[in-house]
Amino acid sequence: MRVAPTIELTAKERKKLETIRRGRSSSVRARERAAIILLAADGLENKEIADRLGQDKMKVGRWRKRYAQGGLEAILKDKSRPGRIRPLSKSKVSLIIKLTLNEKPEGATQWSRSLMAQKVGVSPSSVGRIWAANGLKPHRVKSFKLSNDKQFQEKLEDIVGLYLNPPEHALVFSCDEKSQIQALDRTQPGLPMKKGRLRTMTHDYKRNGTTSLFAAMNTADGNIIGTCMNKHRHQEWIRFLNLIDKSTPKGKQIHLICDNYATHKHAKVKAWLKRHRRFHFHFTPTSASWLNMVERFFRDLTVNTIRGGVFHNVEDLTRAIESHITHHNKNPKPFVWTATATDILEKVKRGREKLLNMQSA
Repeated sequence: MRVAPTIELTAKERKKLETIRRGRSSSVRARERAAIILLAADGLENKEIADRLGQDKMKVGRWRKRYAQGGLEAILKDKSRPGRIRPLSKSKVSLIIKLTLNEKPEGATQWSRSLMAQKVGVSPSSVGRIWAANGLKPHRVKSFKLSNDKQFQEKLEDIVGLYLNPPEHALVFSCDEKSQIQALDRTQPGLPMKKGRLRTMTHDYKRNGTTSLFAAMNTADGNIIGTCMNKHRHQEWIRFLNLIDKSTPKGKQIHLICDNYATHKHAKVKAWLKRHRRFHFHFTPTSASWLNMVERFFRDLTVNTIRGGVFHNVEDLTRAIESHITHHNKNPKPFVWTATATDILEKVKRGREKLLNMQSA
């Protein structure tokens, strides 16, 4: 148990403290501290002093201890504090930026604050401030892929045209498969979320089979036509096309945006299209899945339903996916496409120029 130091004052010390406590020229801090020491010398405990003066108990104990160790001088002067940190020289800042942009640390693929601090001889916090001021994030990598499709422009203009100016008396669907969705069960039950505690889930899991989701999103209203199947061959694709055919008004032309997966171009699929003249396929360029709006729906499905779910079997997973689609269709909202084909082509052009410059450097 901690015991507060005993304060004993001589007549001279008490008189001096009384003068400080009552003096109009004394600072507020000095008067407070003098009052604390006088009451401590009268035998009061820290809590009693704190209650009487309306001060914090820890503060009372701190100044009582300082007086016991250093006397009157200790409470009249505050401890010195470090001054403002001297800014790094411009040459040092330039060196950090140059190393960050043009070199890699030994034995690593990117700089960390500590590695750069050791290399240059500054503190990690200084490195962090310089990186933040110059928009540098060595630990992050942004992925990209430029399509090499020879018909990129034609396909791009075709699909963006469907988004921005859809044909009259027709329905436009963005279609794709989310294949091999795993029904993952956890090896141990997790704990529910509570105040001050996150929900828990084991890092390892058990695989209980897979399913593939076939989905078509109406680009006009965001409504989803979807079904789960065990495989994703051309047979399942044709079954899904039949589902779209049954789910849409017979008098409407149907335009389907889909990727270049071989299943979509199978000979039996082409034969099916000849028997269903109202269906028209529009293929996205290779390496351009971002052109397919339904990918946004797949992202929401993954984040909100699949990633945090626990599924004991494929049936549980299928029910969860179907429930997500049903909930989505109660209040569907379309993803609004705003970028024109011209804007996208300009961006792709700049990307190709930068890539060529990097390769020739």
